[in-house]
Amino acid sequence: MDIVPGITDLRARLRREQSVAFVPTMGNLHDGHLQLARTARGHGSCVVASIFVNRLQFAPHEDFDAYPRTFEADCEKLAACGVDVVFAPGEGEFYPEPQGFVVEPPELGNQLEGEFRPGFFRGVATVVMKLFNIVQPNVAVFGKKDYQQLMIVRGMARQLNLPIHIVGDQTARAADGLALSSRNGYLSQAERAEAPRLHQTLQWVKSQILTGMPDFPAIEAEARKKLEQNQWRTDYIAVRKQSDLQSPRLYDRELVVVAAARLGTTRLIDNLEFSR
Repeated sequence: MDIVPGITDLRARLRREQSVAFVPTMGNLHDGHLQLARTARGHGSCVVASIFVNRLQFAPHEDFDAYPRTFEADCEKLAACGVDVVFAPGEGEFYPEPQGFVVEPPELGNQLEGEFRPGFFRGVATVVMKLFNIVQPNVAVFGKKDYQQLMIVRGMARQLNLPIHIVGDQTARAADGLALSSRNGYLSQAERAEAPRLHQTLQWVKSQILTGMPDFPAIEAEARKKLEQNQWRTDYIAVRKQSDLQSPRLYDRELVVVAAARLGTTRLIDNLEFSR
């Protein structure tokens, strides 16, 4: 496996490849990231993973400086699952000057996650566009855990006519249902035992809708109450259409329930797709 920190060197390394499948990451890898890399192997002759903690998607009060950086261990894991190239630029390489040109997402970027993390999706879209321009992959693989992010990246690729197929991979979970996340490492032992309640609550929302309960706002409110009775602080629990993350009508069948909530100091997100 080649570890390449420079943009010019990466382009030279990839010039001879017939098809490139790309997995962008911020490092501190867990089994969910490795699942994405294994999925990418089925979509290209060369699998590239990036490791870059993107300052643009962190608000000033968020955990950019504290975000775990485990580069050597990450590279060992990526090599073990068959990644061919790791692109690992320093911040000066990736942002040699202040990033004045940015990708501004549509109104969806101001809803749900975007409401509680203003500017987050601008930072995500900008870094992903830069990575796409640098790597020039044929396929890029993103996890469905970040459901809204996946939708925004897909929309960006479609509307800006990028010649890249965006693959959404299923959320990797622990045995108790907790969605795998680098931030799970922030949880205390007691919080980790409580954390699966988020996924259980999404399953409860699904069950209420599938049994014919038509009042989505009432279901969402009760779900928030279930979490908050157990010391969670809920940002949102929302039933949306899978196609565009807008509020569903009574006859919409393909739905997703998305959620973000804090347990202690750790903010967790999850979602659950279903049909009715």
